[in-house]
Amino acid sequence: MATRICMIRHGETDWNASRLIQGQIDIPLNENGRNQAMSTGMLDDICAIYSSDLSRAYETAEMLAGGAEVIKLPSLRERHHGIFQGITASEAAARFPEDYARYKSRDPHHQLETGESLAQFAHRIDEVLDELIRRHSGNTFAIVTHAGVLDVIYRRATGRLLNAPRDFTIRNCSLNWFRHDIEGLHLESWDERSAFMESIE
Repeated sequence: MATRICMIRHGETDWNASRLIQGQIDIPLNENGRNQAMSTGMLDDICAIYSSDLSRAYETAEMLAGGAEVIKLPSLRERHHGIFQGITASEAAARFPEDYARYKSRDPHHQLETGESLAQFAHRIDEVLDELIRRHSGNTFAIVTHAGVLDVIYRRATGRLLNAPRDFTIRNCSLNWFRHDIEGLHLESWDERSAFMESIE
């Protein structure tokens, strides 16, 4: 019997709006992010809801849970972006040109000093997802997390390499559905949004 996973990126933060690289810095939702989460609606027929322990994800998850327990997992955090955290991409390119060039090329083994390499990050996410699939085999559960995490899972489900350019969008509070069966992880649907959600963007 297949296991289904609904994955949701957190609502918007002020740093998202300003295009600052958040990584593992704990930035709360802004008013628009809270509106996005409230407009998404509650998750139904879910056996468990997990969230990154960063407040932007956890607050989003609580709004979607409708009073159900939300289980925090630090392993669902965004990639640690090391020296890039707290600055914009253009600032990173100006201050750390060699590091930024390797970052933009999606070099899987380039580590951003105190941060994680893309390969390390993907390994962390694969491990936690596999554990949750084992825990909830044959059921449906939800994960509220970050864009980088969704990027890794999308690539795993569709066979895209980590170093391939991103050719898909990852919007705040969209519903993204995956199925896991004996053949592995598959993408069922991507970027589901209600008409009302589209109207407030």
